[in-house]
Amino acid sequence: MKHDRPLLGILLMLGFSLLAPIGDAVVKLLGDLVPVAFFIVWRFAIQALLLTPIVVMSKSLRAMTGKQYGLILIRTLCHILGVGSIFIAFRYLPLADAIAIAFVMPFLSLLLGKVVLGEEVGIRRLGACCVGFVGTLLVIQPSFIEVGGAALWPLLTALAFAVFMLVGRQIAQQADPIAIQMVSGYMAVVVMIPLMFVGSHLNWPEVGFLLPTGRTLWLLLLAGVIGTAAHLLMTWSLRFAPSTTLAPLTYVEIPITTLVGFIVFGDLPNALAATGICISVMAGLYVIFREQANLRESAKATAQQTPAQT
Repeated sequence: MKHDRPLLGILLMLGFSLLAPIGDAVVKLLGDLVPVAFFIVWRFAIQALLLTPIVVMSKSLRAMTGKQYGLILIRTLCHILGVGSIFIAFRYLPLADAIAIAFVMPFLSLLLGKVVLGEEVGIRRLGACCVGFVGTLLVIQPSFIEVGGAALWPLLTALAFAVFMLVGRQIAQQADPIAIQMVSGYMAVVVMIPLMFVGSHLNWPEVGFLLPTGRTLWLLLLAGVIGTAAHLLMTWSLRFAPSTTLAPLTYVEIPITTLVGFIVFGDLPNALAATGICISVMAGLYVIFREQANLRESAKATAQQTPAQT
């Protein structure tokens, strides 16, 4: 496209890959300080408040249909589930292990696209999905031995965000992405507040209110700001470069997460988990590069057919 600026898009995506692990470290620090529901409310409330001025100034909040709001609600519920499950996962797992397991999401997205949307997926990409899942199992195995079923929380995160992406495809061309994020933030707060009232009444430890002070308050604010800023960088990167160019860069997040986890918590993946991470990354990159090749072949075929039709 004539408005593409690939270098700027790449820099913005690298910014996301740098910020996201720092935000994950902050979330892990909050793991034992606040209930999961309370964190979710703060996370989305800050997102909504930070994005509201941008949406108002850009006048990007256009009239939406009931169907679009319904899709945003489904997307929001998936986002809540994904954020909540990774929050719990960080309590038990090192950052790098949790994120590496959650990176099975691209494979799940590919499979859901085939099953739900009927998208064409070749045998080689399906094979890469199987290899990537084997790599994920290698990461899960030592974690499962150490912490039990808690090692499966990142898989729930991956599934939630795979559906999140699937629904996102249905509304990506219908509304401004920043406006969608703002609306999603308000929706999440509206969904979670009644749940927290019920949780407080029933004395559910993970679903209740808390008055944050001192370090906890600052960490909550920091997590909300970093999380919102990271997703803005990702959103803006897609304005300047195609997703096929940017997708491989998301895997930069894994080594950066490993470094942040080591610096902040002294955690490093063991040999088996590190092997699994490498296998998953290579399989994921293969899927991405095959997608790029298919798009180039489709564009070439279209270009060859066009003269014959004119």
